[in-house]
Amino acid sequence: MALIKYSIAIRDAIAEEMRRDPKLFFMGEDIAKFGGVFGCSLNLPEEFPGRVLSTPISEAAFVGAGMGAAITGTHTLVELQYVDFILCAMDQLINQTAKTHYMSNGTVKVPYTLRVQQGCGRGNGAQHAQCFESLFAGIPGLKVVCPSTPADAKGLLKTALRDENPVVFCEHKMLYAVRGEVPDSPDFTIPFGVADIRREGTDVTIIATSYMVQRALDAASLLEAEGISAEVIDPRTIVPLDMETLAASVRKTGRCVIAQEAQPFCSFGGEIAYELQQQVFRYLDAPIERVSTAQVPMPYSRKLETLNVPTADRIAAAARKTLWR
Repeated sequence: MALIKYSIAIRDAIAEEMRRDPKLFFMGEDIAKFGGVFGCSLNLPEEFPGRVLSTPISEAAFVGAGMGAAITGTHTLVELQYVDFILCAMDQLINQTAKTHYMSNGTVKVPYTLRVQQGCGRGNGAQHAQCFESLFAGIPGLKVVCPSTPADAKGLLKTALRDENPVVFCEHKMLYAVRGEVPDSPDFTIPFGVADIRREGTDVTIIATSYMVQRALDAASLLEAEGISAEVIDPRTIVPLDMETLAASVRKTGRCVIAQEAQPFCSFGGEIAYELQQQVFRYLDAPIERVSTAQVPMPYSRKLETLNVPTADRIAAAARKTLWR
């Protein structure tokens, strides 16, 4: 085990998989310079000359090129500086990458991993601080991953880089400096579709992904001081989604809060709430609560941004509401 930052866990996962698979190559904006914007490609160009490529600022071009390389049998890893820029390449992602396997009647595989950096916390404004996991999850043919810890980042990325299907790997920019224990074995992977119970509890279930997991854990600590036992579950992957673990927790607690750094309308939190009421409605002792950002573009003002993003206090308040306190 090694105590490393989230960004270094990403870098190590890429390096280990490039050593394992000589056909794997990595491209994206500025990744061959200064380790990329968030330091996730430090030292990789030196170790893998010709396989770590900085691209022009044209997401449509390199997202499409990545898909083209993938269908030839070369596993492709592409990094976008910010998730917001994927909107320049949605035809390549939705109409080509996500659909080729199906349109070829299963004869063409698309082993393609797209890493995107998303989320707020740095005052980047409406065009550089969005969360699009709900958008990606709504596209058939894409797998969607949202790791919240350095260990999950490494283990899930290695799984993505071995998958023969397109994977959108969503990293939160406020997690890159977070440190955690990470297995240093090159064989360490984490399977998709397996949620992690980050904290056990009996009174209320809090479901959160990515950076919101830490906010949910902080909320659970606030609730513990009041005698309320909160269970915190991190799905880790949105597609595939481990509904079995989520449903089992809500059957136990009878109450549920979903925390997400996304707008509430048409979000994955709404989908989880729907699936839960389908599966465990008779076990619910209160309506499911959802804590989200407002249905507005993310403000540039740091004070307004802070007010908009779910906090531990807001999540704890939603949990108290399910308990009628």
